[in-house]
Amino acid sequence: MKEVLVIGHRNPDPDAICSAIGYAEFKRRTGMPEAVAARCGDTNERIDFILRTFGVPAPRFVADVSPRVQDVMESNVLSVGPDATATEALTLMDNANIRVLPILDAERRCRALVSVFKASKFFFPAVGRAFDSRRVIASVRSLARTVRGRLICGFDPDREDDLILMIGAMRSSSFAERLQNYPPERLLVVVGDRVDVQELAVRARVRALVVTGGLAVSEEVAEEARRNEVSLIISPYDSATTSMLCRAAVPVRHVQDEHFLSFHQEEQIRRVRDVATNSAFPAFPVVDDEGRVVGILTKSDFLKPVEKRLILVDHNELSQAVTGADEVEILEIIDHHRIGALRTQQPILFRNEPVGSTSTIVADCFFRYGVDLPAPIAGILLSGLVADTLNLTSPTTTRRDAEVLARLEAAAGVNAKEFTDQLFASGSILVSRPPAQAITADCKEYAEAGVRYSVAQIEELGFENFRDRKADVQQALEAYRRERGYYFSALLVTDVVEQVSLLLVSGAEEFRESIDYPEVEPGIYRMVGIVSRKKQLLPYLTHQLAKMPTPPTAAA
Repeated sequence: MKEVLVIGHRNPDPDAICSAIGYAEFKRRTGMPEAVAARCGDTNERIDFILRTFGVPAPRFVADVSPRVQDVMESNVLSVGPDATATEALTLMDNANIRVLPILDAERRCRALVSVFKASKFFFPAVGRAFDSRRVIASVRSLARTVRGRLICGFDPDREDDLILMIGAMRSSSFAERLQNYPPERLLVVVGDRVDVQELAVRARVRALVVTGGLAVSEEVAEEARRNEVSLIISPYDSATTSMLCRAAVPVRHVQDEHFLSFHQEEQIRRVRDVATNSAFPAFPVVDDEGRVVGILTKSDFLKPVEKRLILVDHNELSQAVTGADEVEILEIIDHHRIGALRTQQPILFRNEPVGSTSTIVADCFFRYGVDLPAPIAGILLSGLVADTLNLTSPTTTRRDAEVLARLEAAAGVNAKEFTDQLFASGSILVSRPPAQAITADCKEYAEAGVRYSVAQIEELGFENFRDRKADVQQALEAYRRERGYYFSALLVTDVVEQVSLLLVSGAEEFRESIDYPEVEPGIYRMVGIVSRKKQLLPYLTHQLAKMPTPPTAAA
């Protein structure tokens, strides 16, 4: 059963992590055992504090859900070894209705391919090379195995020989005359119950004699064969069938394609599709990091549906989603932000509610449907709720948040106020991380009025840590904006105690000049009472963009 990843946005905040954990638990308890909590960004000190407090592991890290070769390849690999016969390879291909087999060594590394097309050129040589149809490259043992015969006596049976096939279907005098035309040590004679021909062959010391029809040979002929070191095989088939099978005893290395194209199992389908479909190769070995074959890919595999499935929590815009989300199936979206431009291929469950946190919505799912809520999961959801609403003091807070929080306190056995104080005191991102990482720890990308921009937020207890690192933070913000080509990049540094924020804006001068909050320093604006990115800052920024006199362009 393929997993369903329940995953938050890039650069996850506590609510994204907590709602992913909580909703995955809810889905498992309501009939989706394959639901797995995931994340597409690093945790931070506060998230780690939450996870440690309630003894819950971090969601699985998944940086990219783009369909991979391993998602569509055939993992049950049929293969042959270098010493397998063409008959064995062709039988495998016929039974499985495939055209190509990899030839693998003892370490499962692909040495070549054997295909129906290449083998047919050996069995049906071009006009003008009719003699090649009598060429048999095989050992005595592989001949016996291929014709399913009984080896009466064999001499150096594993030595590979380049033999000439001769069928004893003529008078003994004619056969004796023809024997003179070839070196006997290279002759493979196929004959029925013609004792005179059998005797001529063993006396001439041919390399091997195959008696067809399952017929026994006289003890005199068998003894002569042993004396003259002639390998003797009894075939159950008639002479025509036995002759064809002898040709098919050739080891696959003589009919192999040494040139082939392989792919790594982690390669993205979109990157290999054109290469594969435009190549002349019918199939492609798929290898792991050690070069071992773990699958086989054919051109028809690109038509298979990819079974990766997602449930998005705490976001609904692809610009914020895990890489590759636009290439896989999205089953559900659980969110409390504005609705962005996201299209799906089929109807989905989209639950978007104007509450203070996605954790509120997830907790309500447990309560509404009477699903048992374990205490650790209740604590996780409580954490996401108080982190996103600043313990119900954020302007995004609703009455529903307060009602749900009260029930979570009881379920988790946790005092929300005391826990919130511990949470925000658990570590400063500005102190624990370099500026370049601190400004992207909780950062989202948006598209508005024809431009792309980013808005990040850092929540602190006071501004002391920020003032100590102000210059470095501003430089990091500008470098990030230039690297991504944003029209502007904004960072909201919020004092959760005083309920006031400092807004840093890097980017186009005309946009910075439109900001009408007090500019306490160049590029830094004081915003009293502004603590919510979603409900306060983002609407303000989009409003300022809409007032721009000309269509904005990315700043240099």
